[in-house]
Amino acid sequence: MRKPTSVDALDRLGRVRLSRSFFMRDMLYSEIAQFHGLMNVPDDPDLAIETGTRLCEELLEPLQERWGRITVRSAYRSREVNQLGNEMQAAGKPGYRCASNDSNAGRHIWDMLDADGHKGAMACIVIPDYADAHPEEGGWQTLAQWIDDHLPYSQLYFYPQLWAVNIGWHEKPERRIDSYAAPAGRWR
Repeated sequence: MRKPTSVDALDRLGRVRLSRSFFMRDMLYSEIAQFHGLMNVPDDPDLAIETGTRLCEELLEPLQERWGRITVRSAYRSREVNQLGNEMQAAGKPGYRCASNDSNAGRHIWDMLDADGHKGAMACIVIPDYADAHPEEGGWQTLAQWIDDHLPYSQLYFYPQLWAVNIGWHEKPERRIDSYAAPAGRWR
């Protein structure tokens, strides 16, 4: 599949089913792209579909089956969208939380191999039922432990708001857990 250059082509890309519950369209929304009028579409749709499918089938579907409906906060980012987010963050603008393109290759930039030439995909998700059931400080840790015990994740980064988590699939998984929520820091 080529990079979409028309509404019809973008519609076809959005209709690609990544797993039982998730379509590519679910992964393309970006507040940064929306606000700045940017296209958030992959340069290499086939690679984005391949890595996004692994993320959805191996991580998001099992999470949703166990803990309830998942809400995707941020998933795929084009290089252009991610770069702008990184530049705005570096300038101290609130609401922008993007690492560099090199750091996000094989993570939020699904269609860009990482520095070692490996594939990966990441999504920031919230599980509303889980967040409601575990509002206490450190409540994210039960979810982290379950993921660590049951899923082939590469990286997890937990946030304090509703226990949002960046969850990543990677062909060479790190199996690393970090948290910005209390207790903050490296967990595993």
